[in-house]
Amino acid sequence: MTMNDVPKIITSRFDQGDAHTLDGYRRTHGYEGLAAALEKTPQQVADEVKAASLLGRGGAGFPAGIKWTLAPANVWPRYLVVNGDESEPGTYKDRMLLERDPHQLIEGVLIACYAVGCGQAFLYIRGEMAHAQERMAAALNEAYAAGFVGKNILGTDFSVDVVLHWGAGAYIVGEETALIESLEGNRGMPRLKPPFFPAAKGLYMQPTIVNNVETLSNLPWIIRNGVDEWNKLGAETSKGTRVFAVSGHVNNPGVFEVEFGVTTFRDIIFDPKFAGGIRGGKALKAFIPGGASAPWFYEEHLDLPLEKVAIDRAGSMLGSGAIVVMDEDTDMVKAALRLVRFFARESCGKCTPCREGTTWMEKIMQRILDGHGRPEDVALLMDTADNISVDFMWPPRMTTICPLGQSATTPIASAVMRFKDEFERYVGGPIELNVTVKGAAFIGPPTRKKEGSGV
Repeated sequence: MTMNDVPKIITSRFDQGDAHTLDGYRRTHGYEGLAAALEKTPQQVADEVKAASLLGRGGAGFPAGIKWTLAPANVWPRYLVVNGDESEPGTYKDRMLLERDPHQLIEGVLIACYAVGCGQAFLYIRGEMAHAQERMAAALNEAYAAGFVGKNILGTDFSVDVVLHWGAGAYIVGEETALIESLEGNRGMPRLKPPFFPAAKGLYMQPTIVNNVETLSNLPWIIRNGVDEWNKLGAETSKGTRVFAVSGHVNNPGVFEVEFGVTTFRDIIFDPKFAGGIRGGKALKAFIPGGASAPWFYEEHLDLPLEKVAIDRAGSMLGSGAIVVMDEDTDMVKAALRLVRFFARESCGKCTPCREGTTWMEKIMQRILDGHGRPEDVALLMDTADNISVDFMWPPRMTTICPLGQSATTPIASAVMRFKDEFERYVGGPIELNVTVKGAAFIGPPTRKKEGSGV
């Protein structure tokens, strides 16, 4: 099967002008998956999703069907929460799904609620995504009026209410427990887990399933077409298709749905059907494979498949599905500072290593970039980062309640380890590092030779 033969599962209506309306959605198999699901038992639907090995598309990549089984039996009520707080730099695939195909998400929510036994769902959408919020609100009104949401859906005894909740624009509430805190009216700060994971005690301390927008949007197609058709697509450990947002120094930035685990980074960055190569014909310097949290990749990683296991082994992650491309002219010190500043500003402040460490890293980076840095500042920078993410392992050791603090160290480790010479030019002399670095993507091949150095 070639890339041209792969069906579009969740972006098939992107070119359809009225796909966001109920009429446009129903004209293209809309709500047929829900009708098919209601002809089965909830357990049968849950078993199908589990058999499909639908990996979560929000970052962690945990199988959705297995997550559903973690809710304790006979504990009611239970809730479904949709994580639509997409806010990592370079990530915008979920926003496109919310704006262009909102009914697809609503149908996925209903199928998940039926399988898990939820009587109420909450759609949590990032505060800045005003157009997405408006589209979802209009779609929900249409779905209620048509009897797809509410009481006795499609003439059955299945009833669900869906609440649309607008966030206030905090990156940290993308973490599921911080999102739950925000839904409850509290400041968005992550909860300590264990002892309680959301599936056991989440929203209002009741069993809560938290799924990502893209994850749930796949459910109508899976139920309508069957697990066997789904499993024909993708690699052994990464089934189906996946949507990636490609941005940065490419000719055609955008959102692309590709076969999961088969398509390579080279395909999606350079193929004319996708991002179309580096703008201006320049060379690739580095790219971020899975959102700002992910360790950077380089030219030697281009032929890796977009597949969770392969990327994990290489020392990074597919994460939120955001591929950010940097060309040969990119100042990697500036690029690292931009990302560190984002994480420092978005830290909720609950954990000392993250609250203090991210701020210090930003200050040191800014001093270096302003031309006031000393050679020892780079060692200080890495030492500060090492206190947050010990040994720079990947996945990182957890020194904080959530991974935000560790995420802030990844651009520093990537830039310093690979582009040490650029830091040396800023600080005016050679630098020596005194920390241990174990992450595969951070170590990589030797740093580029300096001109005339012979090493």
